[in-house]
Amino acid sequence: MKKQNFMQGAFIATLGIVLSKILGIIYVIPFYAIIGDQGGALYGYAYSIYAIFLGISTAGVPLAISKIISEYNALGYYSLKERAFKLSIKTLNIIGIIAFIVLMIFAEPIAYLIIGDVQGGNSIADITFVIRLISCAILVVPILSVYRGYLQGHRFFVPTSISQVLEQIVRVSIIIFGTLIAKEVFNLSLTATVGIAVFSAFPASLVSWFYLRHKMKKNKKQLTEKTVYAEEPKVTDKQIIKQIVAYAIPFVMIDVFRTLYNSIDVVMLVKVLVNGIGYTPELAEGVMGIVSTWGNKLNMIVISVGTGVVSSLIPTISASFVKKDMKEVNRKINKALEIILFLVLPMVAGLSFLAEPVWMIFYGASDYGPTVYQLFVFVALTTVLFTTTITTVQMMKDYKQVFIILICGFMTNVICNIPFLYAFNSMGLPAYYGSITSTMCGYMVATFMSLIYLHKKHGIEYEDTLRKLIPTLMSLFVMLIVLFVIRLVLPFNNLTRINSIFYVLFYALVGAAIYFFVSAKNGVLYDIFGKDAIKNIKGKLIKKRG
Repeated sequence: MKKQNFMQGAFIATLGIVLSKILGIIYVIPFYAIIGDQGGALYGYAYSIYAIFLGISTAGVPLAISKIISEYNALGYYSLKERAFKLSIKTLNIIGIIAFIVLMIFAEPIAYLIIGDVQGGNSIADITFVIRLISCAILVVPILSVYRGYLQGHRFFVPTSISQVLEQIVRVSIIIFGTLIAKEVFNLSLTATVGIAVFSAFPASLVSWFYLRHKMKKNKKQLTEKTVYAEEPKVTDKQIIKQIVAYAIPFVMIDVFRTLYNSIDVVMLVKVLVNGIGYTPELAEGVMGIVSTWGNKLNMIVISVGTGVVSSLIPTISASFVKKDMKEVNRKINKALEIILFLVLPMVAGLSFLAEPVWMIFYGASDYGPTVYQLFVFVALTTVLFTTTITTVQMMKDYKQVFIILICGFMTNVICNIPFLYAFNSMGLPAYYGSITSTMCGYMVATFMSLIYLHKKHGIEYEDTLRKLIPTLMSLFVMLIVLFVIRLVLPFNNLTRINSIFYVLFYALVGAAIYFFVSAKNGVLYDIFGKDAIKNIKGKLIKKRG
């Protein structure tokens, strides 16, 4: 295995996550055709609850373990590093079993909390069944997360990226073939079909875990090799566990609160739309399915860019921070923000522009799908910015501030959610736009609070990021102007899946070409990624053509 630096790690981690997410959205075309809107809502109910418990049991572990391993490696504490790894496995095993038991026992009360007395859609029994099935994955995923964090802490990003892709391949295969056979061959109910889909997370995580275990055994010598020699302090197992918990809790809070943003919609949206505004249960669950499942699937590619950058950011910032090299910390934070804004802004704007043909490709014709997604895609941008900035605050060990920021962002969403639903409805706009806007407001409040705190407490300056944001926005503006002009000549008329693919490919290629051309001309492309990196990419492309 080969170690990667920050830029290489960011690229590999992002590539692995993006590939796994691409696999994660390709399957939705046949999956949506099999289970439809009601099945999508049921799938979303299960995954929303599962994500909260998964966040509690694992969310902080890969990043916390990565942080501890990178710190111990930098200080030369190799025995402590291995003890931390083994203790993490034991601890997460216990937590995973407890979370599994809790979900099994309380699945029915949770199901009632979600839909209450609403009739006409999925029943409490249906939701209880799928929650219990998906809880099986919590027995394996915590251990898998420890292995990933251990390798990331050593700056080995390739095996973890491959494991993510492998996990998705297994999961997607079970979802597509399992649900198809269940419905078409055995004529099973919609609930049983969705149950097979949610259960797929269990065998998929098992396969991924076996792969990482094999890679670590094969490269054990390299992982335990000493490059820095130092006298190790005497640290008890209890102290190591306390350190892991101290590092993990802020990460857990970040992931759980991010999941809770979506869970607010799961708990409130259907009941308010049906009982308060007058939507039918079918339409309300259809909208909820988009927000919790189908729209989120499309957003995952955008979010994965930020996740990849953050995965690489953790060990490198930890190593710099523990050495008190704040100049390097400042540089890496700005570099991460620059990369995210440069890549995510055009992706979000492009997907919003192409909402109609993109929705047609994946889900077919819909009266409200593209309308919901046209705004919902911007949640991906706010999610990425939120995750990056709050994780950075956590990296500085400002745990109390992390909690304050998370609470403020979450409460903004809770307070605004229902009033925004009624406000948008009274303005003649779709009521569900209020829920989407509320979510974005919550994320942005947390993002700005994080940025302000980093500046005031640690002297992080954002001039470099702001200086590069202006030409980035200029490139984006030119791209959108050209695309809107072309759309006057080539509008989205009489959409089918076939011509929608043509529209998406044509507009995406034209948009990307314009964006990168203008970015190269105004210099922001080279400022962010470096002239040498761009030249290397160009050289490799020319060689391949030759």
